[in-house]
Amino acid sequence: NKKVGILKRAEKFFAVFAKILGILSITFLFLLVCFVLFNVCARYFFHYGNVALQELEWHFFACMFLFGMSYTLQQDAHVRVDVIYDSLSPRKKAYINIFGVIFFLLPFALLIVCISPDFVIEAYESGETSADPGGLAYRWIIKSTIPICFGFLIISAIGFIVQNINALIQIKKTGFAEFFVNSQNSAKGV
Repeated sequence: NKKVGILKRAEKFFAVFAKILGILSITFLFLLVCFVLFNVCARYFFHYGNVALQELEWHFFACMFLFGMSYTLQQDAHVRVDVIYDSLSPRKKAYINIFGVIFFLLPFALLIVCISPDFVIEAYESGETSADPGGLAYRWIIKSTIPICFGFLIISAIGFIVQNINALIQIKKTGFAEFFVNSQNSAKGV
């Protein structure tokens, strides 16, 4: 079926998109670990401290989290506080995922994308810098990752909907969905 082929190609596109963001997230994690290691060694072995480097750790952590959101959603590895979800059929899980994205994730992400640019513009126009002496300047750069990454999350959310629609089509044809078999190793409900 031509529509199914288009949906499968779209799912692959969204998967590659999320994987790129996942690689960025891992890169920020690596940088975070390196900077923490450097800062700890510098402080305790050489009695050297640098406020800007310490603030950069927080920036790397924020970027790791923000870029990782999209990848985590695509992998269906986000944390669920749901004791019922695990016992549901793959078909019901797909419907819950679609419903949750449309009525909860997308409105929240759209809200953040709509209101956070003002936050960035204000930081840029005021020349906001760190309040600490020796801290980082150009605070707008880190703040700009908020609307950008929530925009990426919206794109990944659309991909997650496509992924679940493909799962529903596969369930209808074969009785099971590869997506839910592969996501068994994902984050479990708390």
